[in-house]
Amino acid sequence: MPLDPKIIETLKGVSTATLTTVLLKKGLRNVWMRGTKPLKPGQGRVVGPAFTLRFVPAREDLATPESWASPISTRAAIEAMPEGCVAVADALGVTDAGIFGDILCSRMAKRGVAGLVTDGVMRDAEGVLGSGMKVWCDGIAAPPSVAGLTFVGWQEPISCGGVAVFPDDIVVVDDDGAVLIPAKLLDAVVAEAPEQERMEGWIMTEVDRGVPLPGLYPMNAETKARYQAWKDAQ
Repeated sequence: MPLDPKIIETLKGVSTATLTTVLLKKGLRNVWMRGTKPLKPGQGRVVGPAFTLRFVPAREDLATPESWASPISTRAAIEAMPEGCVAVADALGVTDAGIFGDILCSRMAKRGVAGLVTDGVMRDAEGVLGSGMKVWCDGIAAPPSVAGLTFVGWQEPISCGGVAVFPDDIVVVDDDGAVLIPAKLLDAVVAEAPEQERMEGWIMTEVDRGVPLPGLYPMNAETKARYQAWKDAQ
C-alpha cells in the first residue's frame, strides 16, 4: 500500500537515530538492521513500505544460474515491486555472494523503487553505483547470489540484520542505516518523532552555547520551561 506523501515528508525530516529513541520509549529495542550501511555517502534519507525478499542458504540443486529464469526468482520479484517501496532482502548476513548487480538495480530504479536494503552484499559495484538505485548493504563481493544463497520468495515475513520485517512495515534509512517502524505504530511515531527531533535540535543549540549536560539532556523542570518558552516564541 502506498504511503501518504505527507507521512513520507514528515519522516524524511527525522533521523533514524531519533526514530530509535521514539521506538525505545514504546518498548521496541530491536529495530535497527545490522549491516545496512550506505553503499555511497550522501544518498539522503529514504522512506517507504517494505517489500520483502527472502534467501536461504545455497543448495546445489536449487542455486544454479538456471534458477534465474524460474517463476520464483529475483527477476520476477522485481517486477512485482510497487513504485516507492523499499526492497528489504534477507541475505542471512552472507558477505561472499552479491545478491543483486547492475542490471537488476537498474531495473529497480526504472520501476521507481525508493531503495534497497540488505544485510548481505552487492556485486558489480561500479554498475550499481551508476544505476541510480540507492542501496544500503554490508559491502561488495564479485560472486553471484547462487554462489552462496537460494532465493525462495517475496512479500513474506523475513529477518534482515536481526530484525523481523513484515511486508508494509515502514522502513526509514539514512547514513546510520535502516530502521523499521511496525505498521501498527506508524501513526503514533509520526505524531511524536518530529517533536523529538525539534527538542534534540534545541538541545544542540544549548550545547553550542556552552550549557552543561546535567539537567539539559535529559531535561529537568527548569530546562523544560526554557524549551517551552522557546517553542512559544517561534
